[in-house]
Amino acid sequence: MSDPVNIGLLIAVVLLLILSAMFSLCEISYSAANKVRLKTLEQNGKKRATRMLKFLDSFDKVITTILIGNTIVTVASASIATLLSVRLFEHYQHIAAPVSSAILTIVLLIFCEITPKMLAKEKPESIGMTVYPFLWFFYMIFWPFSALFSLWKKFIKKIFRIKPNATITDEELLTYVEEAESEGGIEKHESTLIKSAIEFEDVDVADVMVPRVEVIAVEKSVSLLEIEEKFKEFEFSRMPVYDETIDNVIGILHERDFDKCIEGDKPLVEILQKNIWVPQSMKISTVLRMFQKQKVHMAVVVDEHGGMSGIVTLEDILEELVGEIYDEHDEEEILTKRINDDTFIVNGSENLYDLFETLGVEIGDDEFDSNTVGGFVTELAEKIPLKGEKFNFKNLEITVIKADVKRVLEVKVKLVVEQEEEE
Repeated sequence: MSDPVNIGLLIAVVLLLILSAMFSLCEISYSAANKVRLKTLEQNGKKRATRMLKFLDSFDKVITTILIGNTIVTVASASIATLLSVRLFEHYQHIAAPVSSAILTIVLLIFCEITPKMLAKEKPESIGMTVYPFLWFFYMIFWPFSALFSLWKKFIKKIFRIKPNATITDEELLTYVEEAESEGGIEKHESTLIKSAIEFEDVDVADVMVPRVEVIAVEKSVSLLEIEEKFKEFEFSRMPVYDETIDNVIGILHERDFDKCIEGDKPLVEILQKNIWVPQSMKISTVLRMFQKQKVHMAVVVDEHGGMSGIVTLEDILEELVGEIYDEHDEEEILTKRINDDTFIVNGSENLYDLFETLGVEIGDDEFDSNTVGGFVTELAEKIPLKGEKFNFKNLEITVIKADVKRVLEVKVKLVVEQEEEE
């Protein structure tokens, strides 16, 4: 071993193994790097974060550099290690090469693959910035080869008509948020807010509106005293005003403006705020922009026939983002009450899909026209069901406990455990 040639060969093998480990660090750190974190580091003045982001923009060339470098050092280390083993064990040359290959494979696997990649996976951004000078050096050396392979990639894409992947979808983004919550990166309330914001664009007015039967409105010809009593009774700040029929809303009455009418300064019709009409299918994000532009807080919702189907307020829309908003006069309404482990009392106005989520019911491809539990039960019955009627859906036993001639008001839902048939 004292032979200078053997020492040189051993040093060469060690250096090549170190290079292999460095290429493995580069591969995983740049593959797993989070661009959002890097941009945050860039904003905090980290220059290497900026350089790393530029590398990620040409990731194909970077990964080609890494693969070329790693292939070269692996082949070279294997060749030199074989030569060294033959020189050291010249009397056992028939087993020297296989033994050196086996030892080198174990060393490569543990110290040049598993260990560096495990470390890089834990902190890809910080390790990626640390190894940047090393990678930049080999990037410049192998640049001609990287450019050549980029042309080859374009050629292959044209032959096989490979199209680039679409940008990140809402479903993927929701999955990222759920993973961040489960790993402790964000709190549950933060996760809920982010998911609500992502889904905000997909929510229709029909999903959040106050239905027609629950709308509190006044006819323009009623006395001021009746209007005043309604404001006091329901404690609303605004109410729709209609002419003869609620399908003909002529404006929105604000309680603050109504005080002027009481004082006798102006007639009722002159203090009404402009009314806007929106279809049930309009997205609430669009309605929110309308509210901001026209400086209103309420809109009348119309169905496909032009009839009034309900109202939507600014508060209804904001609650889709931040959850229920209660003021000092509101009492929290519990729409689903748990009676025991498998039985619930559910208000007919409860959101159908919220109930399914609470009960852990997978609906699969089932589609319903209704968004509320009451409407869903009516769909199952194919009529307005009577008190006491029972229905089954999947593993749910549903019993109507309150209903009137127009709708289902309250139901009892029981989870039924499906018993497997004995063979």
